[in-house]
Amino acid sequence: MTTVHTQTASVQGPTKAYTLASIAALIIGTGAYGIGLYNADMMLNEKGYYLITILYGLFSMVSLQKTIRDKAEGIPTSNVYSIISWISAGLSIGLLVVGLINAELLLSEKGFYAMAYTLSLFAAITVQKNVRDRQAIERMIGTEEAFDSQASSTVE
Repeated sequence: MTTVHTQTASVQGPTKAYTLASIAALIIGTGAYGIGLYNADMMLNEKGYYLITILYGLFSMVSLQKTIRDKAEGIPTSNVYSIISWISAGLSIGLLVVGLINAELLLSEKGFYAMAYTLSLFAAITVQKNVRDRQAIERMIGTEEAFDSQASSTVE
């Protein structure tokens, strides 16, 4: 765990265990979803629909998390991109819901795909957040080191 103390606040980065758990959840969720699709008794075009749905969902959630984080950090983000990210995230979930409602699957299979999808999307958001947290910590450490070296050179 990396903790950076500044003059105004203490910022704590994600622990290694949390980061690894997030990555494991992403691998487990997407892996289970993929294995389920591979073993499913459905037509190839239906498998393709569910594959594209999870890929679209993962991309849209990472994009949405990035947009929200950029705004929180004061990084300029266009309102159009922000709106598109929200719509895209909603559409990705909606596509899965519509697909599962209309699928000729057992209720337990529908639940499996819904839960693996949900775990995958949540894990993708968490992994993206961890990456951004680590980048923010590294920037703070770099800024502090630059400030410290500048302060020590002016004292000499």
